[in-house]
Amino acid sequence: MNQNASVRQDKAGSELSSRVRRRIVQVVGQFVFLAASMFVTAGRFDWLWAWAYIVAGIAILAVNTLVMPRELVALRGEGTEEAKPWDRKITALSLLPTTAIPIVSGLDERFGWSPEMGVAVHLAGLALMFVGQGLFTWAMVSNPFFSTMVRIQMDRGQTVATRGPYRWVRHPGYVGYTLSAVSTGLLLGSLWALVPAFLTGVLLVVRTALEDRTLLEELPGYEEYARQVRYRLVPGVW
Repeated sequence: MNQNASVRQDKAGSELSSRVRRRIVQVVGQFVFLAASMFVTAGRFDWLWAWAYIVAGIAILAVNTLVMPRELVALRGEGTEEAKPWDRKITALSLLPTTAIPIVSGLDERFGWSPEMGVAVHLAGLALMFVGQGLFTWAMVSNPFFSTMVRIQMDRGQTVATRGPYRWVRHPGYVGYTLSAVSTGLLLGSLWALVPAFLTGVLLVVRTALEDRTLLEELPGYEEYARQVRYRLVPGVW
C-alpha cells in the first residue's frame, strides 16, 4: 500500500469514527431528554418504574453499541436531502407523539389520571420493551441499509434485505418501534400514554405504506421479494 492510499484510508477511518461518535451523542442526548422529561413532569425522582425504564434503556443502548456495525451507526446519524419529502414531514410529525409518551406518563404519575396498575402490568411493559427493542435491533443488524430516512441508497449499492426478521414481514423495524412505544405506557403505569403511542403507530403505518410503494417502484428485486413475503407489518393481517 502506497503512502497516499494509507493517508486516504486513515482519513476515511477518522471520518467514520467521527460520524459514529456524533450518532452516539445524538442517541444518548435523546435518551437523557426523554428520561429527564419523565421526572420533571412527575415532580419526583423516587419513581421506581421510571428508573426501571432508564436501566432497561441503558442496557439496550449498550447492546446496540456492541452488535451494530460502525458503518450502520454512522449512517443512522446522517440526514440527507435525498430523503423523500413526505418522509421528512412524517418524521417531523412523529417527534410529537414520541416525545409526548414520557411526558404524559410523568403527568399521569403526578396527578393520578390512570388507575393503579398491578406489578404484573409494569413487568409486562418491561418485557414488551425488550421484545420491541430486540426486534428493532435485529432488523437493523439484518439490514445493512437500515436508515432513519426513506431513500434508495444507490450510492451504496442497496439491495433487498431478506435475512433475519425480513423473512416474515417486510418492515420489522417499524413493528419493533411500535411495540416499544406501547410498552412505555405499560411499564410506567399510564393508560393515557397509550394515546400518543397509538398515534405513533398510525404514523408508522402511513410511513410503511409509502415506503413500501417507493421500494416497489425504485429498488430492483423488491417486487419479487414482496411476492414472497406478502405482509408488511403483521403476518396474516397486512
